[in-house]
Amino acid sequence: MYRRLLPGFSVSEGRMGRFLVTCMALGFFALIVAGVAAAWSTAQNEQHTADVGHTYQVEIAINRARVLIEQSETARRGFLLTSDTAYLQSYRTVMAALPGAIGRIATLTADNPGQQSKVATLRRQIADLEQHRERTISLSVRGDQSAALVQFQQETSIRRMRAVRTLADGMIAEEQRLLAIRDAAQQASVRVFYITLICAGLLLVLVAIITLVTLLRYTRELATSRDAIRDFADTLEDLVEERTADLSRANEEIQRFAYIVSHDLRSPLVNVMGFTAELEAATGTIGELIDRAEERAPELVTEDVRFAAREDLPEAIRFIRTSTQKMDRLINAILKLSRQGRRVIAAEQLDMTTLIDGIGASLTQQMEQRDTILTIEQPLPDLVSDRLAVEQIFSNLIENAVKYLDPKRPGRIVVRGKRDGKRIHYEIEDNGRGIAPSDHSRVFDLFRRSGTQDQPGEGIGLAHVRALAYRLGGVIDVASELGRGATFRLTLPATYAEPKTDTRGR
Repeated sequence: MYRRLLPGFSVSEGRMGRFLVTCMALGFFALIVAGVAAAWSTAQNEQHTADVGHTYQVEIAINRARVLIEQSETARRGFLLTSDTAYLQSYRTVMAALPGAIGRIATLTADNPGQQSKVATLRRQIADLEQHRERTISLSVRGDQSAALVQFQQETSIRRMRAVRTLADGMIAEEQRLLAIRDAAQQASVRVFYITLICAGLLLVLVAIITLVTLLRYTRELATSRDAIRDFADTLEDLVEERTADLSRANEEIQRFAYIVSHDLRSPLVNVMGFTAELEAATGTIGELIDRAEERAPELVTEDVRFAAREDLPEAIRFIRTSTQKMDRLINAILKLSRQGRRVIAAEQLDMTTLIDGIGASLTQQMEQRDTILTIEQPLPDLVSDRLAVEQIFSNLIENAVKYLDPKRPGRIVVRGKRDGKRIHYEIEDNGRGIAPSDHSRVFDLFRRSGTQDQPGEGIGLAHVRALAYRLGGVIDVASELGRGATFRLTLPATYAEPKTDTRGR
């Protein structure tokens, strides 16, 4: 309906909701990507920092070992030149610390086979260098200073020291090469991080712009629609009043037509019933005539005449009488509905619990015969409505519930209600025979009945109930299954309001 009223409103709520959810999902995706990129970049930075720290530790260990080698050589030469034992003690101390320094380098470079190979070469060179140093130191300790100096001059320690320095420089260069590779990898990871961050930011900005534009458009369309709805609401009351007046007029015409038709039908029906009574009286006279003819001149009375006078004619009259009586009841029902539609509604405050108790008291005998209990669930909301109409509605519904109970089990009828704003919903529930789903709507039609027809009635009770409910501004329907009972649901306004009638000339 609103789509017809608001043709310019092109964005449905469902599409708008799905679009906004999609935008939010994209925004969250961008944030997740940015978070993952930040976490990855942080991990890379931490790894790079650890690698740089490791490189510096290796360089420090190599430089410390080289310093110890240089110090040991200086202390040895000092001892050879001066024979001062302090230099010898310094030499011994430095050489004692040298294996630990070499071991530190080996530990730090355990994951680098190239550096491990160089560490092994460095140990061999230091061992060879220490062997030559010990020979000169031994000569000097024995007091053969000149022999020690000659041995010192003849040895190749300078070449060995250069080889050690070259090897240490190579190890430091290897660490610098690894550091350069790690720096390049770190720079690449930083570039990837910034690229990812920029893409996520652009995606967020794009989503924000699209969302903002869409919301602005949606807001404009909502404003347009609100204006259209307001304009429509301004005329809706007049439209409703006009339609209500038309319906009231049509209802009055239908009631008048029903009254006229019923009245006109009753006149020939009264004649038929009267002549049927005369025919019935004449049948007795004809029967007496046949009896006398059989006594005096039996040959005049044939079997067909006797059968027609004593069987066919009385049976036909009985059929006519039964049909006219049924038609009379139907006409009375139509007149009752017609008069009910013309009756003036008098709204008053109704205590529904008391009203239902009164209906139950009037049905006490029938309920005792059928072992039935009527229960009113409290609280039962009260009404401001027409007492007679409400009593007729609930009387019909409760009486029907008693009438169509299942004889195989004790009867249970429950009346409950609840208020919903300006309307009250009542339920009359029973555990009787139930109504087939195909008959849920037809049971409210005039002269229509459902199920086994073993109870008296003409099929006007529920039609009358529906007419009364409509007259009071309410509705009624039923929910039921065969063999499991039925629940009639009645909705009425909490306070009856007389509908406005058309005051224009007809």
